Amino acid sequence: MVEGNEYVELKFRIYDGTDISHSSYASSTTITALKQKLVSEWPQGKSVVPKTMNDIKLIHLGKVLENNKTLSESGVRDGGFAGGVITMHVVIQPVLTKKKSAKKQDEAGKLNSCGCTIL
Repeated sequence: MVEGNEYVELKFRIYDGTDISHSSYASSTTITALKQKLVSEWPQGKSVVPKTMNDIKLIHLGKVLENNKTLSESGVRDGGFAGGVITMHVVIQPVLTKKKSAKKQDEAGKLNSCGCTIL
């Protein structure tokens, strides 16, 4: 089959078990486009909200999907299983969290470094 003619039915499960954006997507859809759609359609009233698509990681079959790849390049194919809907897991990891962890590593490095003087 020609890429782009195939459609995959996806839903996205967020941290609290809620499924969002259940729809059919072309196999030529990029991971970046999916992330942008998720940010724009994120449910209101959730305690954790992504600000940009860079805050989101999509996981399929235990692998984090790369932004520049399409669904077909990422190995996401419509399965021949009951229901036919593929569930992707959405992990929110705000950039702010990364900065804090880097800061903690710097502080840990400073605490673990010592200087000894032998007289």
